[in-house]
Amino acid sequence: MSACKSSKKQPLKQPNKQTKEMAEEDRAFRQKQKEEQKKLEELKAKASRRGPLATGGTKKSSKK
Repeated sequence: MSACKSSKKQPLKQPNKQTKEMAEEDRAFRQKQKEEQKKLEELKAKASRRGPLATGGTKKSSKK
């Protein structure tokens, strides 16, 4: 019984190809998020120029 079992060369592990595919999907998702964020910022800028959207107008007293 030999105590040196680790002396045999073990094959190197190949990197997973799925991680590369996931990275591409992540890039596409992040790009889409950035585009949506830009659109939201543009809409906020347009809305701030106009002023408040729902104005109550003049208040009427309800005295009878």
